[in-house]
Order: sequence, then C-alpha cells, then structure tokens
Amino acid sequence: MKRLAPAATALLLIALAAPAASAQPQPGNLTLNGPKTVRFGQGATLSGKLTGRNNEGRAITLREDPFEFGVFVNAGTAPTDAQGNYSFVRMPSVNTRYQTRVGSEESQQVTVTVLPKVTLTVSDRTPRAGRRVRFSGRVCPQHDGAALKVQRRARNGKWRTVAGTTLADIPGVDCSSYSRRVRVRRDGAYRTFLAEHNDHGAGISRPKRLNVH
Repeated sequence: MKRLAPAATALLLIALAAPAASAQPQPGNLTLNGPKTVRFGQGATLSGKLTGRNNEGRAITLREDPFEFGVFVNAGTAPTDAQGNYSFVRMPSVNTRYQTRVGSEESQQVTVTVLPKVTLTVSDRTPRAGRRVRFSGRVCPQHDGAALKVQRRARNGKWRTVAGTTLADIPGVDCSSYSRRVRVRRDGAYRTFLAEHNDHGAGISRPKRLNVH
C-alpha cells in the first residue's frame, strides 16, 4: 500500500475540511439606498443598482413594511436603465422599512424614519423682561396627548427645557396643536421639541430668536 507524504496528507485533510464553494455566502447583485430620515409630507428617494449580465430593462419591485412592522407588501415597480440603475419616490407617513426584489434577488432592507413637522409662532419677539410670551403651533401628523417641550439654547449650545405642554386635537385635520404662555427673562433662541415615538422620530421646530429688553 502506497503511503502519502506528511505534506500531502495535510493538504488532503484541509481540502476535505473546507466547505464547498457553493456553500459560501455570495454578495448580492441588487442594492438599495435611501435617506435615514425624511420630514412628514416630503418624498423619500429610494435608489439602487442591479449588477451582472442582463441588467437593463429589468422590472424592479419595491416592497414596504410600515410601522408596526410585520409584513412587506408590494408598492410598485420601476425599470432599470442601461447601467442597471433604478429609483422610486415614496412619501411615508410613519417609519417604514423598504426592500427591492427582482427574480430571486433581494436587496438589503432600508429603514426611513419620519420626522414630524413642527411649526412655531411667538406672540412677541421683543418682550420686556419677565413678560409672558405665547408659544404656539402645530405638529403633523397628529400626536394628540403627547408632551411637547419649549426649550431655550444655553450658552454652552445645549437646549434647556423651560416649559412643557400637551398636544391637543384639531378636528378634521391630521395635525395636533399646542399653545403655552411662558415668562421670558432673557434673550436667546427658543424652539419646541417633540420626543421620538415608536412610529416617528423626534420633531423639532425652527428656532425663534427673542430679544428681551
């Protein structure tokens, strides 16, 4: 019986122990990219690329899974161009996961977080020190009963809460309203802030500058 040299035996054992090439995970041929966040009422562009042969004119199916997250459903199709590129525009109203598919190929999942739109109006931008200023506005979509904070930017750049209020219903409108009178004693930038919820990200108004005299 012919004996194998030690080196040949080692190579044979390594070859037998190595998994078959077909069992190794293969990189996907379909990609998907999208924004991490989008403000409520604005569109989100989702785009990607199909690589490999025969990648032109292929119908890509977009699938979406909105909060409370559970099942993907088809949301439309779009063709690839000569380079295999494709895109969709969606307007999610809540946090939504997206994925694309063509044949047996599936892209990675992309989650788009929807930020509520928060408006802010102040009754007086040049109040006397110690006077009350009314902070009011809307939050869309509605979050009736949620807590909203009135904040002032401190010297260190951080936002400090100076008052709070509760969002109220607006009949027949998919928005909530708020109104809170706050005694203002110093200059500064003020904003209103809604913490993130399971269905949406955090909502922040544009700051308003108050000059106290």
